[in-house]
Amino acid sequence: MTVLMGQDLPLERPDTSGRAALFVPTAAIKTDVLEAVRMGAAIVGYGNHDRTLTIYYESNRFNEANLVKWEQKARKAFERLAENLPTVSKMVSKPENFEQVGYISSKGILIRRMEKLMTWLEKSDAMNTAPASETIDFAPPPPPKKIVAE
Repeated sequence: MTVLMGQDLPLERPDTSGRAALFVPTAAIKTDVLEAVRMGAAIVGYGNHDRTLTIYYESNRFNEANLVKWEQKARKAFERLAENLPTVSKMVSKPENFEQVGYISSKGILIRRMEKLMTWLEKSDAMNTAPASETIDFAPPPPPKKIVAE
């Protein structure tokens, strides 16, 4: 079985202006890895020089209202990855466990292999969280509020 990775798989941790890869588990994923990631999770990451993957994932295990949709989970995982925030929702894995389906940055998501993502969400019984299109633009953050001295 061959695992498809993009020719431009990001290598090295991106900063907040960079981009990371989006992944889904392969059919060959090890059971313990899948249990850690959890069904329906959004998985982001990058390739390492030793041919492993560093992934961050978000499965909304605490049922937060702002993490219902898959793209919201992906954005949360990307923010943790890009800002190098402490989390237990990360791992280094063999590339056989995951296949790349697209890219994510602070500007949005580009899904190159929607059928693979849909298969993952269907298998996870999470089709109601699926993205509506292959491109998702993130709204820029609101400008900082001005402080007016009295």
